Amino acid sequence: MEDDEEQHPIPPLLPTLSVPPAPPKLRERESYHVFISYSSTDWRWAHSLVNSLESNGLQVCYHERDFVPGRTVLENMSDCIQESQKVLLVLSPEFVRSRWCLLEANMSLFRDCLERKPVVPVLLVPGVPIPLHLCHLTYLDSRDPYFLSKVLKVLCTPNQQLQGSTVVPFQSPSIYNGKALQPLCAVNEEGLQKWEAGQFSEMEVPDQLRLVIEDQEKYSRAIRMVNSVSQTKVWLRPLWLRALIMLFGVIMLICLSGVISVFAVLGIGEDQANFEMYVFAVAPLTLIIQLGLWKKDDERYITREMQKAVGQANLLLSDEKVLMGCQSRTKLYTAYVSIDSCRQEFGDTFHEQACAEEMFQRAVLFFSSGYTCCLAKRHFPFPQPSSNGHLEGSVCFCQYVSQQLSRGEWS
Repeated sequence: MEDDEEQHPIPPLLPTLSVPPAPPKLRERESYHVFISYSSTDWRWAHSLVNSLESNGLQVCYHERDFVPGRTVLENMSDCIQESQKVLLVLSPEFVRSRWCLLEANMSLFRDCLERKPVVPVLLVPGVPIPLHLCHLTYLDSRDPYFLSKVLKVLCTPNQQLQGSTVVPFQSPSIYNGKALQPLCAVNEEGLQKWEAGQFSEMEVPDQLRLVIEDQEKYSRAIRMVNSVSQTKVWLRPLWLRALIMLFGVIMLICLSGVISVFAVLGIGEDQANFEMYVFAVAPLTLIIQLGLWKKDDERYITREMQKAVGQANLLLSDEKVLMGCQSRTKLYTAYVSIDSCRQEFGDTFHEQACAEEMFQRAVLFFSSGYTCCLAKRHFPFPQPSSNGHLEGSVCFCQYVSQQLSRGEWS
């Protein structure tokens, strides 16, 4: 493993302030009381925790000592989790970026291992983004002066007494509703020209979304809608094609000007010829200005077209409790959010109109992309509404639509 320097100040472990409980008895097929997963940058703190736990009679499993050489990391992790009573995750920025990504990338395997095993998240430093599938758990704070006593109490409590501590792949919207997922990055992000649109892989549902989206074909269709922008909206925008069009226009202008000049010399239609000469004299300048503005507006134009496509994609994904958002050509924000209650709100508000569902779909089409971006960034361009919406602790979709309509944002 890498002997990396610590990237952030980590609080020291304090001794326990009371006599810790006795470790629970290891059952059949169990070799450890706890498997600890941590980033290599946090190894000093993790090792001090391991020493403290083992000095109190707990059997601890961790990768540097207990992984079997020659096997893959995932195979080792799977076996160690299965052989342990509990799992302790040391959450730091580096862990969330690297090691949790490894766990999440194989969540189907991870889920099977953790089906009946409590997970103990430990927040190592403040400000760490809690992964989606851990956000409903109560974590322990390493800065707590009673931290060691608390972690010993949890680890020495039999599993059957730790109700509601199991990580599960899918919970009710009240748990995950409004949670941002990892953004999707364009596969052609490098070397993307100003007039080009980002393209995203539609081969399979990303691991972070696989636990939420059951219909892979629906996801692929949604991504194809976004990718269609690069096929239908940018064909006339490359510089070489514009230059070719401009050259053709100049040639045609010279030819027509020559014809008009001949007519003028011969005195044929002199007034009309003068007018046409004026028009064709202004045309090149207009063309140059238009091409200049066209080039300047490339990125904004493509982003707007991608936002429209994302709105169409969200008409599909909203049934899967997932929305996408777009603010650039290279990144799609994703969020787990249920808007079923907002759909019902549209129906209740416009129940006398047959077009209530159509109005809701138009709202999804025009506003869902911006709404998802606000959810992902945890910032809305208006004060929090005074009335409670359908999303606890945040702005629900119908509140967002109402605010945007009051600001004249309807397209």
